[in-house]
Amino acid sequence: MGNLHAMVIERVGIIGSGIMGSGIAEVAAKSGHTVVLRSRKQETADDMVARLQKSLAKQVDKGRLTEAERDAIIGRVSATSELDALADCDLVIESVVEDLRVKKDLFSELDRTVKTGAILATNTSTLPVIEMAVATSRPELVCGVHFFNPAPAMTLVELVRPLTASDETMAAVRAFAETCGKQPVEVQDRAGFIVNALLFPYLNNAVRMLENGTATRDDIDEAMKGGCNFPMGPFALLDLVGLDTSLAILDALYEEFRDPNYAAVPLLRRMVSAGQLGRKSGAGFHDYAR
Repeated sequence: MGNLHAMVIERVGIIGSGIMGSGIAEVAAKSGHTVVLRSRKQETADDMVARLQKSLAKQVDKGRLTEAERDAIIGRVSATSELDALADCDLVIESVVEDLRVKKDLFSELDRTVKTGAILATNTSTLPVIEMAVATSRPELVCGVHFFNPAPAMTLVELVRPLTASDETMAAVRAFAETCGKQPVEVQDRAGFIVNALLFPYLNNAVRMLENGTATRDDIDEAMKGGCNFPMGPFALLDLVGLDTSLAILDALYEEFRDPNYAAVPLLRRMVSAGQLGRKSGAGFHDYAR
């Protein structure tokens, strides 16, 4: 593993067809990396490229990119449904569903497919990275590289260090994040890492405050904007993240720490049961009638 000190990440594989996948692809391709996007179906992989093209077209319209720059970025991106197409990648970042079993199976498959010495990373926001690391024969080369949504706009990347990761691996992903123009922070492999471990008790307590009748939804949102200078209040943020995603994060935090601050307030659970998930469903704490 001595040669890892000089490891340069040039070719990046990204797995998962969601908004995070195309966002990370945009960030990596813009910074000069060759990007291979993989989704289970070729059509969803192509959709990701289309989403990326749309995002870049907007930037050309606004004068932030030239047409030549846009064409060069798109030229560095390819889409595939084949896992084998990731074989030559120096770094693979998965951004699939937040399900540990699915992720572990994927890591063990990637371990067999991707070249020796390549780093395998997860974009998980709460799941234990160590579980994915030990599903491979290269645990020293597995870590978390957690981008925030939307990846092109958000500057932070949490680099999650499981017990097994080598210093060389962490140095290589730090260099990658910095090359992408991001601000990396390193964090130990504990549920929620830094941001979600601090953010979600706050969001959960806002729901508790509403449920207790301390103040109205709008007054709580306004208070946190005006009093803490937050760009949006807790209920607007919960709706943006998605109430189902928020509930899953709280459940994962509670599972790990058993801290009552992480125990989801009943109102949140009932809203998820009712399908009121926030912006994506058209209604959550606020109404988003289309």
